[in-house]
Amino acid sequence: MVSTLVAVGLLVAAFVGYNIGGSSTGVAFGPAVGSRIVRKTTAAALFTAFAFVGAWTVGRNVIDTMSDGIVPAAQFSPVASVGVLFFTGLALLISNIYGVPASTSMTAVGAIVGLGLATGTLDAALMFTIVSAWIVAPLIGFAVGAVIGRYLYPHLDARLAFGRMRDPLLRIDRSGAVPRPGLNENASRRDLVGAALVLVIACYMGFSAGASNAANAVAPLVGNGSISMNQGILLAVGAIGLGGFTIARRTLATVGNDITDLPILAALIVSLVGATIITVLSHLGIPASLAVSTTCCIIGLGWGRASRTATLTDLAKPTPLGEAETDLATGSLAASPAGEEGAGPTVGELASGEAEAPTEPPETAEVPGIGTEELEEVTAESLFDPAATARIVTLWILSPVLSVVGSYLLFALLL
Repeated sequence: MVSTLVAVGLLVAAFVGYNIGGSSTGVAFGPAVGSRIVRKTTAAALFTAFAFVGAWTVGRNVIDTMSDGIVPAAQFSPVASVGVLFFTGLALLISNIYGVPASTSMTAVGAIVGLGLATGTLDAALMFTIVSAWIVAPLIGFAVGAVIGRYLYPHLDARLAFGRMRDPLLRIDRSGAVPRPGLNENASRRDLVGAALVLVIACYMGFSAGASNAANAVAPLVGNGSISMNQGILLAVGAIGLGGFTIARRTLATVGNDITDLPILAALIVSLVGATIITVLSHLGIPASLAVSTTCCIIGLGWGRASRTATLTDLAKPTPLGEAETDLATGSLAASPAGEEGAGPTVGELASGEAEAPTEPPETAEVPGIGTEELEEVTAESLFDPAATARIVTLWILSPVLSVVGSYLLFALLL
């Protein structure tokens, strides 16, 4: 009986890892795929490789926390392990069906919390630390994005321009008997450098996703001793890779095309900030959401850009009722409005083939001072697809709630 439950647990763990791969691949490589730097298959391969490195190194700390921290390892009986993993995978599957990159760490922790609440073994102090990190991490992402958007982004945008990749950065030469990998020969050096930066940071996000998410698939099985730490990492990454090559195509399309026309430079910034936050938390053994931190950085970057039209003194003054306001929450993610001379191509434009960027470096533009810059009015609809955004936010909240409630009801009735 026990061996049968262990086998079922391994299958459910693989199911969870499969859905994690479908969700996290889109978060990490959506901008790179949307801008045609790499194809979806290449993105899945790179994500799997770097997720393995992250899981094998930093990810061990998160597995320790989730396998013997939130609740004692003794609570992870074969039945309990299957239940926790089932509700984690079910919530993630619902998100992936709708093409939404779900918060995998919150969902997995929620299932364990349901077990802890039902058995009275939840480590409240540790959960307070984890929940505090869930609150602080997005705030840090927002604050860093706001500072960069207000003080640094215009200067970076004036000096950097990323050209449009007509063909993927990486290609396979099949002219010979043996296929050989190579770089896109038709791209300029500047385009190659920009595309390489996007790709490197996407791989870094894959590393941070592996560090944080491997535990979500196998922590209960490691906790009850069914598999070792190393076996758990191999199982998790194998399943994550399978998800990256299959159902991740929907989340890659959502992140790369549907959410926002995010400029490539902005995508670089938010990806770097989000991945760094999650890598630091994973090193501390705290599971956290890459998707939420990255999204808050996007909002902060937009707020910072929009706030350049006024000084800090002006921002502190109350706005009279009835006066038209710039939407600082969504603001202007681009350094200049789409279509304006000097504006960088967006992920959506690159994916649809509408943008053309110069292949030679443009002359450095003069950056207006804070309080003197004028931004054309930009509506939220021009930056975000309202339907896609509402779907994402709703499922971010719904996934962990379903996980907690389902897990609690199961274990309250059975244990």
